[in-house]
Amino acid sequence: MRLPRFLGKKRGHRRTGSQVWGSFGEAVFYAALVAAGLCFAGLLITGSLGIGQEATGLPWARWWLWLVSLLIPGALLAFGAAGLVRIVRGWGKSEERRAAAEGLANLIESMAPPEDGSRRPPGVPACEDLVNSPGTILRYRLPIESPESWTLVGMGLFALLWNAVLGVLAVGAGLDLLSGRVEWVLLAVLVPFLAVGVAAVVLFVRRLFLTTAVGTTQLEISDHPLLPGRSYDVLLAQGGSGVFVSLTLTLEVEEMASFRQGTDTRTERIIVWRELVKEWKDVQITPGVRFETHVTVAIPAGAMHSFASEHNAVRWRIVVAGRPERRPAFTRVFPLVVHPAIGDTHAGLQSLAAADEVLR
Repeated sequence: MRLPRFLGKKRGHRRTGSQVWGSFGEAVFYAALVAAGLCFAGLLITGSLGIGQEATGLPWARWWLWLVSLLIPGALLAFGAAGLVRIVRGWGKSEERRAAAEGLANLIESMAPPEDGSRRPPGVPACEDLVNSPGTILRYRLPIESPESWTLVGMGLFALLWNAVLGVLAVGAGLDLLSGRVEWVLLAVLVPFLAVGVAAVVLFVRRLFLTTAVGTTQLEISDHPLLPGRSYDVLLAQGGSGVFVSLTLTLEVEEMASFRQGTDTRTERIIVWRELVKEWKDVQITPGVRFETHVTVAIPAGAMHSFASEHNAVRWRIVVAGRPERRPAFTRVFPLVVHPAIGDTHAGLQSLAAADEVLR
């Protein structure tokens, strides 16, 4: 039997690695994790049972020790077993076959005309979630995709979960002290846990204060979805207080691509087109009174429409960036959906119908 080669075809100045040896190396790594998890779990159980024969009830009373100790072997077993299952399911299969098994049919279905009878062209993302909120002055209020909001949510969840674990350990230490026992190991663990928990709460409160102090940003638009070659009225409403050194509104097109690099899935994003719509300098905002202004956003004729697939996407968006005088700068993103021009839409639907007739 001939073993697979470590190096495959030559690609310029480099050679591609063997897929078989790569999968075998992954399998060995995950198997080592499973073995380590089983070893740690076995040592923990046998050691605790041995101590339990000498001092009845002592190991089982230290429930916090079980909680902390079982996290390591449990995580190793779960991670290793999941990796082995993934390797076994994909062994000997090409990238194309794995892509088909993971949802190529769904990708083809997404390119078909929508079943709800709408006139949305194939491959263009739906905008139902972008038009379900009416505006106060204009027709629609656009939803916001703020990176600061996700950062705030992540910091809050981390602080909550970390301090919940800290509370469980602190209750265990308190019960031990009340019963006359002093667990020095538990007290030593509590000190760094307490420091991290306090720091997480302080950072979360600081981020929350900065986010609320800047104020909310709302954007309303006269129509949606958008079409190339047309102009739309946009209302910008910025809350907060104090002086904004600058406040800008830009129209951008972002291209996104997801690809496999080894065993990792990477996503690359790049701004392929940007147009400054309006910029304001030294904006004074009074507490309780929003800064409101109307601008006109024009979609260039012949522009690329919005597009979404499994690995690629073209996204239109309006970006509002502000720089307060005494606070950190912020960026708020408002997604848009741009349909193809009317002639391009009919041509695309006709070609799709013709292809469907040929397949039948």
